[in-house]
Amino acid sequence: MQDWEIEAAAQRFALLADPTRLRILHTVVERGEISVGDIAAATGTSRFNASAHLGRLALGGLVERRRQGSTVYYRAGDASVPRICEIVCASLRARRAAAAAV
Repeated sequence: MQDWEIEAAAQRFALLADPTRLRILHTVVERGEISVGDIAAATGTSRFNASAHLGRLALGGLVERRRQGSTVYYRAGDASVPRICEIVCASLRARRAAAAAV
């Protein structure tokens, strides 16, 4: 792994390290293209807060945006993100099940 890859991976993981951003990203992946207002409602955050997080996710290439009139719509911007999230969640579920079985 080259230095630039390590730096880029650290930045990507930092974006994914925030629970609100994970909720937002999960909503975008699950629902497809969705407006900021709908994302805010689905994740229980304000439009302002959702917008700020979406801006960071967009800069990191995790979501893409499209403006239609005064409404901004977001969709997943990186096909690997759902796979990464599923791998991590499957690992967490397995660890939880193993701990419960003890």
